Order: sequence, then structure tokens, then C-alpha cells
Amino acid sequence: MQNELILEQIQNLRGRKPYEEKKAAKLGFASLYEYFEDKIAKEAKALEADRADKTKLKETTKTKSVEKKRSSSCSCC
Repeated sequence: MQNELILEQIQNLRGRKPYEEKKAAKLGFASLYEYFEDKIAKEAKALEADRADKTKLKETTKTKSVEKKRSSSCSCC
């Protein structure tokens, strides 16, 4: 079964289609469809990793701010 998102992207290439076909062949893909399938999978994986990094960053900043508040001994800081 073919993904409609990939087919739509291939249709919208217009003048860039020969360029993308050459690039796909150079990278070892049998068809332009396989190339876009891999490209979308990589983008999704990168988004997932980025989201995980952001949540991890938020957790560490929260714990650091709590530690800073506890370490101050006077009320002016």
C-alpha cells in the first residue's frame, strides 16, 4: 500500500523531480518513492529525539532552580 503523503510530495516536486531522482539513485534507492519514505522516517525520528531532549532539558532546569532556592540562607536572595 502506498502512502498518500509521499505520493503528494512527489507530485509537488515539479521542476525538482529530476534532481531528486538523481539524488535517490546516488544514495542507492531503487525508486523515488523509497527515497521519500526513508526521508520522512528520518524526519519523524529526528522530531521524536528533539522532543525527548526538550523534555529532558525542562526536567533538569526545574531541579536546578529548586536546588538554587534551597541553597540561599538569607531572604534577600
